[in-house]
Amino acid sequence: MSDDRTPQTDRPHADPATSDIRDPETGAPESITLESVESVEPRHDATAPGARPGTALVVGASGITGTALVEQLTRDGWDVLALSRRASSAPGVTGIAADLLSAESLATALADVQPTHVFFAAWQKRDTEAENIEVNGGMVRDLLAALEHAPVQHVSLVTGLKHYLGPFEAYGKGVMPDTPFHEDEPRLDYPNFYYAQEDELFAAAERQGFTWSVHRSHTVIGFAVGNAMNMGLTIAVQAALTKRLGLPFAFPGSETQWNSLVDMTDAGVLAEQMIWAATDPAGGDEAFNIVNGDVFRWRWMWPRLAAHLGIDPALVEGFEGAPRPLEEQMVGLEQDWRELVAEHDLVEPELARVASWWHTDADLGRDLEVVADMGKARDAGFSRYRRTEQAFVDLFERYRAARLIP
Repeated sequence: MSDDRTPQTDRPHADPATSDIRDPETGAPESITLESVESVEPRHDATAPGARPGTALVVGASGITGTALVEQLTRDGWDVLALSRRASSAPGVTGIAADLLSAESLATALADVQPTHVFFAAWQKRDTEAENIEVNGGMVRDLLAALEHAPVQHVSLVTGLKHYLGPFEAYGKGVMPDTPFHEDEPRLDYPNFYYAQEDELFAAAERQGFTWSVHRSHTVIGFAVGNAMNMGLTIAVQAALTKRLGLPFAFPGSETQWNSLVDMTDAGVLAEQMIWAATDPAGGDEAFNIVNGDVFRWRWMWPRLAAHLGIDPALVEGFEGAPRPLEEQMVGLEQDWRELVAEHDLVEPELARVASWWHTDADLGRDLEVVADMGKARDAGFSRYRRTEQAFVDLFERYRAARLIP
């Protein structure tokens, strides 16, 4: 039941907060500090000495998408402003502390900044869709109102495939478009906070004179820690624990997910599309799907991920009669994880900060096929492609290098 923003449900919040800025595809509050973002050397192809592409304000800078944006923008030579509840700076990145739920806080924090481009990658989950609309639409509205003085040229907004599937309260119900989903599908007849965010964006663009882009991602995988919705790290932690305990590496999801076609979104590809749309005239005032460009079936991917994670093939199990949720498979293993962390000199002993069992259960437990079409972005000139298996492999290697998994 998840696209880029799987329902948070009534789980305890791991670190990124109930009233803090949240990452859109994870729904989690800030997850890492900017000091932990990979060090990158700025690179840009400017014609004038010392020229830079612009000043980027990244909202939700510590989440999976925000982290990828900060890294890519820094590599490309931008001046980067990172807005979060707890400001954190790094080389080339200036932290700005603000509460997205407070128009006054935003107005004060942003009074003196002059961003040319805004990348909005934050949201919050509430109990009802009416509340989701009020809170998330309000964050976009108040953020952009606080920037009326700034020379903003473009605003990029991340939403997701629930644009086509329906909101949390009506997910997968009623009449939905056929897969693959196309951007020109009409809105569904359900209130949806994605639609509210878009409407606030459109109104501000007309009032303030900037161009906009909307980026509809599927499940996003990328680097973040302490994140409440992180499939890549969760699968890696599942593998580490099952390997240590000699348990089966069992697929937790539904028969539909095991057998149907699916796609995913690498956070780096999402960041690149957002930056492309913000700087290429072909990307202005358009909504784009954003997935890696390949499709796969979990019955093919699961054993391959197991091999990359060092699992004995004899212990790899697929769908067998009914879903086997990770919340049931992995219950009570907190102490086993602490022991594993000590044995391998890892850095995070709290299992809840590295594994979000419930989120991966929801993501892999869907009973419908979800695939997005990339034709519109390709025709407009965005040609980035990322093989999902390789995205997982690179992510596992990065987590190993950070000493988060063995």
